[in-house]
Amino acid sequence: MMSTFIAAFVVLLLFFLLMSVGYIIKRKAVEGSCGGLGVLGIEKACDCDDPCDKRKRRMAESEREAKLNQNRII
Repeated sequence: MMSTFIAAFVVLLLFFLLMSVGYIIKRKAVEGSCGGLGVLGIEKACDCDDPCDKRKRRMAESEREAKLNQNRII
């Protein structure tokens, strides 16, 4: 029982080690290969007609920042 746990832990540790080496060499983040939500026709993570208050605040903040950046002189 304990040897199975140790073997599984070592395999998992080896997997993470190899992933980190791949990231260090390629400098590219791990990403999905299936296209994610775009395949389903959903263009954004929150596809609600009426977003929640937290989402509305984030959207308003990003619009405000975009306007500030657009009107910035320097």
